[in-house]
Amino acid sequence: MAAVGLGQAARTTPAGALPANMVPHPREELFTVLVVDDHPLLREAIAARLLQMGAGTVHEAASMAEARARALATGPCDLAILDLGLPDGTGIELVTELRSQGWPRIVVLASSDDPYAVRAAFQAGAQAYLLKSASPMVVTDGVRRVLDGGVYADPSVAPVLAAGTRVPGTDNTPRELSAREVEVLQLVADGRSNKEIGEALNLSALTVKSHLSRIGRKLGTGDRAQMVALAMRAGVIR
Repeated sequence: MAAVGLGQAARTTPAGALPANMVPHPREELFTVLVVDDHPLLREAIAARLLQMGAGTVHEAASMAEARARALATGPCDLAILDLGLPDGTGIELVTELRSQGWPRIVVLASSDDPYAVRAAFQAGAQAYLLKSASPMVVTDGVRRVLDGGVYADPSVAPVLAAGTRVPGTDNTPRELSAREVEVLQLVADGRSNKEIGEALNLSALTVKSHLSRIGRKLGTGDRAQMVALAMRAGVIR
């Protein structure tokens, strides 16, 4: 199927065609998505996967210009999946624009695990960073995690994200945080309780508490608000 232009219908899930167990937990209604990628075959494959996962409507765009026009026409969708390497601009710029327009969940799709690109994507407001080489299972896991309110980094990117992720502690000494600790801190910043963080990351409340204890030891404070403030000032979370 060709790319969906502004005058064409978006891909939709036929009524009654969605198995109940494919709807992303805990969302029970169909969700809407914008997929932005300049490679038609990859874009179509992603769209097909999303429809299988429970997307009701998948809008498509092949460039920054098309994405902007589509976003203006539809308003914020439940999810956007954006290629970083667009022909007429940077996907990071598009992440920033969509977040400023009220788009709640953004997944970045990239061919590179460059640390700068990974950090820039999360700092711009993306909730996930996936590689184009990822397996369908990894893509599904990442999208489900974001739909459930969490954040996600491709398993091969997580070590890159963690390496050099430094936050000055209360004594201004840089302390490295793991990718998981960054995820936990972001959810703390989003106002989630330990139980909610555990549900979002598929962790027990005890494990979440252990992560927070380690973060507190690294940063020199057990105060959640102060931990979040330190991480925000360092640009690690938004």
